[in-house]
Amino acid sequence: MNHEQFIETNVKAELIKLGFSSLIAAMATSEAIRYYRKQPASRRGKMIVDCLNQAKRWAKSAAKNKH
Repeated sequence: MNHEQFIETNVKAELIKLGFSSLIAAMATSEAIRYYRKQPASRRGKMIVDCLNQAKRWAKSAAKNKH
């Protein structure tokens, strides 16, 4: 499993656990991977946390705009 697969698996699972739909979780996960690719570096061991926070922000925005 490479870094992007790890991020995809864990971020999507966490978003679904938080109650987001599978569709929103998948789109937010793509956003997290895009964030990962753009970031040159992160605090040591904190990239997954940063990606998850980015995905949560995106998912909340998408869920709010959906209604």
